[in-house]
Amino acid sequence: MTLAPEICDTMLAAIPKLRAFAISLCRNDDQAEDLVQETLLKACTSIHSFKAGTHMYAWLSTILRNHFYSEWRKRRRLESIDDHAETMASKPTQIAELEYDELRHALTKLTPDQREALILIGASGQSYEEAAQICRCPTGTIKSRVHRARSDLAQLLAIEGPEYFGEDPIISAVLARSDRAAIGA
Repeated sequence: MTLAPEICDTMLAAIPKLRAFAISLCRNDDQAEDLVQETLLKACTSIHSFKAGTHMYAWLSTILRNHFYSEWRKRRRLESIDDHAETMASKPTQIAELEYDELRHALTKLTPDQREALILIGASGQSYEEAAQICRCPTGTIKSRVHRARSDLAQLLAIEGPEYFGEDPIISAVLARSDRAAIGA
């Protein structure tokens, strides 16, 4: 079976977003990579069901999501982030890593629907309409899930407002350097 070059190019361009979506579902890089490969294989074998003029990433994301949940139902267990934390040889020492772990842990406390909607909109950069198509629900439902997910995350992470976010030292250094360059120092 040979795929048209434009279809191949579109599929290849979707791989990074598919990986991000798969990682958000699996929470394991190796399993996510396997999930993306299975998705692409299924897509190639059923390319005849792809409707020309529709959004390739939405179609691929639907295949990925359905395959993930099919496998999950077979296993009936998802690995939790806390299970992996106990096996780490040393605890992260950098603040960014700790904050990232806190965020990942907080994401696991969201409902699966909220987490999925938030990842599709916030991390994958999908529009509300594309996310609604992937999740097979109305656009308003996606907007509501994202709003609730953001509110719940803010509460879980004890974020009271924008002032919670301190000045980023890396960005500050870059800005200071560009200011010095601008004045010829």
